[in-house]
Amino acid sequence: MILTLTLNPSLDRAVEIDDLVRGEVIRATGTRLDPGGKGVNVSRALLANGVPSVAVLPCGGDEGGQLVRLLADEGVEVIAVPIAGRTRSNITLAEPDGTVTKVNEPGPCLHPTEFEAVSARLLDTAGRADWVVICGSLPPGLPVDAFAQLCRRLVDAGLRLAVDTSGPPLRAAASAGATLVKPNREELAESVGRPLPTLDDVIGAAGQVRTWGAGTVLASLGAQGAVLVDAAGVHIGDSPVEQPRSTVGAGDALLAGFLAAGAAGPDALAEGLAWGAAAVSLPGSRMPGPADLRRHAVRLRPRPDDLPHLVARR
Repeated sequence: MILTLTLNPSLDRAVEIDDLVRGEVIRATGTRLDPGGKGVNVSRALLANGVPSVAVLPCGGDEGGQLVRLLADEGVEVIAVPIAGRTRSNITLAEPDGTVTKVNEPGPCLHPTEFEAVSARLLDTAGRADWVVICGSLPPGLPVDAFAQLCRRLVDAGLRLAVDTSGPPLRAAASAGATLVKPNREELAESVGRPLPTLDDVIGAAGQVRTWGAGTVLASLGAQGAVLVDAAGVHIGDSPVEQPRSTVGAGDALLAGFLAAGAAGPDALAEGLAWGAAAVSLPGSRMPGPADLRRHAVRLRPRPDDLPHLVARR
């Protein structure tokens, strides 16, 4: 079983439009409402493919109740911790060419006692998990030190910890000894404090994150695929999508597929890429199931130290 924690979950409303024109009345061509948040999406993707998962999350207000109901409708086992604040709502505007515009609310503040209650429920359940996965942004006002302490408690308990976040929290998770971190290019750049325009830059930054204490770095690069850097070396791959519909949740599906396939080596990277590409082909933040996967489209590439010109060209 894979246990996920989403500290700042959401209701995600995706609206499909023909063209985004500022200041105009725009008529939607389609709409859907999904449970949202990175960890929530990881659980949804795993369960859609028959991999057991349990989602831990704080929830509050009518929005929190609706989020739990939507997850129940998808068969997701939820450990919901009540909070005083209101669960946030996010809006995604998706255009036919794959362009996505997102408006995300900041989400509620977590009182220290609420964060401790969430942490306690996570730790109580973690003993029966193969992986503990913490994903997404921190709630407003939550100290990075509190997040770092939670990561250390999980690692010290001998649990395999995967973290998908950015900035100081990503560094805190790596320094705590997380087994796996999965930033995208922008999140990785923010964490190391410099732009990463080339593949070589991404690989160097991933190596730097490993020096902080992380065992494996899986960096998602959008349409360029993903890079896996671990003790065995570097693996690169992509999976082209002819008709992208929404990139929302694609990185979460990538992480879910990687974990489902064993979370090590090129085979796990290939599976993650297949899941991520399938998510891009679907509307809103819908997670792919087995019928959506196109494993034959995945391309694994030579390592850059075998083909230096590959790095230079990209």
